[in-house]
Amino acid sequence: MSLAVDVASDGVRAPLSKAAVAAIARATLRAERVGSAHLSITFVSARAIASLNARWLGHRGPTDVISFQLPAAAPDASLTGDVYIAPEVARENARAAGLGTREELARLVVHGTLHVVGHDHPEGDARLRSPMWRRQEQLVTRTAREWRR
Repeated sequence: MSLAVDVASDGVRAPLSKAAVAAIARATLRAERVGSAHLSITFVSARAIASLNARWLGHRGPTDVISFQLPAAAPDASLTGDVYIAPEVARENARAAGLGTREELARLVVHGTLHVVGHDHPEGDARLRSPMWRRQEQLVTRTAREWRR
């Protein structure tokens, strides 16, 4: 079982350590019974994520997280994916929801990892009632010791 998680910061500061981010992602992968994975998580600016959002999803403006599950080289190959998170957008969302930024960033790590694993949710308010959202919130709670440090 190999759960490799690489964390990078593209010139952007985030109030979670790289070790905490990797631990949250690995805990999510284990909880989802992923045996082998290589996940890359990169913190980017609002401008950079807006560019990714436009190019790959056809949406205008910045978002908080974008995930890509990469095609497997073989049927038994490791799960591979990329997650991009915009801490600036996360801070704004956390403030609007009355949450701490560290908790919101942990939520985005879990959210992005769940998308890479293959989970999805409906758009709009219905996403808050979706099975993926409920699972996400369970995992945010379960990983609290990592993001509360």
